[in-house]
Amino acid sequence: MKPNFKPGRNIAIKVPPHQYERTVTFYRDILGLEPVGLPSPGSYESVALKFGDKTLWIDNTASLSQSEIWLEIQTDDIEKAAAYLENANICRRDEIEPLPDDFSGFWISSPGDIIHLVTGKK
Repeated sequence: MKPNFKPGRNIAIKVPPHQYERTVTFYRDILGLEPVGLPSPGSYESVALKFGDKTLWIDNTASLSQSEIWLEIQTDDIEKAAAYLENANICRRDEIEPLPDDFSGFWISSPGDIIHLVTGKK
């Protein structure tokens, strides 16, 4: 049986250091998206902004040469989702960014190389 999937609440734009300040300025100051006082989720500099009912994270990511969009997908059964996606030959990408040991989720890559964080329903 297929697990239930739905969009999560987070979108991340991972940007290299040379694009970070201009990217933050664009979304925060030029477009006027409201900052959200959330701490950086990783060991890098990050800004969180309201993006409708989502949170848009702009992450300063030194290991990148160009910007990437990362999406969150929620599921009602994380174990079933992991098995289902593996059976569908969807590539697990847990090496892409460490997650806390007690975190219910994992990383995958779509066939078009878009990174998705699959999380248990919150």
